[in-house]
Amino acid sequence: MDKIFIEKLLVRAIIGVNADERDKPQDIFISLELFTDLSQAGQSDNIADSINYRSVVKRVMAQAENAQRFTVEAVAEDIARLCFEYAAVTRAIVRVEKPAAAKFAAAVGVEIERWRG
Repeated sequence: MDKIFIEKLLVRAIIGVNADERDKPQDIFISLELFTDLSQAGQSDNIADSINYRSVVKRVMAQAENAQRFTVEAVAEDIARLCFEYAAVTRAIVRVEKPAAAKFAAAVGVEIERWRG
C-alpha cells in the first residue's frame, strides 16, 4: 500500500488540562501517514487522482487550532476522523507531539493508527 506523509506540521493550539495551558496557544507537532493507492496518480501525473496534501495540511491545522482540546489523544482522534473524510484513505497513522510538556523530554505525545470502518 502506498502512503502520503506529512511530517512535524507545526500548529499553535490550546491543548492541555492545566490553567496556564488553556490561556494561550502552544506549539504542537502533527505527523500523518495516509495509506491509499497512488498508482493512478503516478501514471496520470494529475493531482485529481491523488490526495492533495496541501488541502490536508490546511484542514488539519484548522481542526487543531480551533478544537481547544484537553488531551493530545483527543486531537489525534479528531485528525484521524478528518483523514477518513478523504474517500481514498484506507488507513491513517496520526502522531501528536507537545514539545514543552515535560521538562527533560524533547517532546511527549501519542501516535494512533486507525483503519477505515
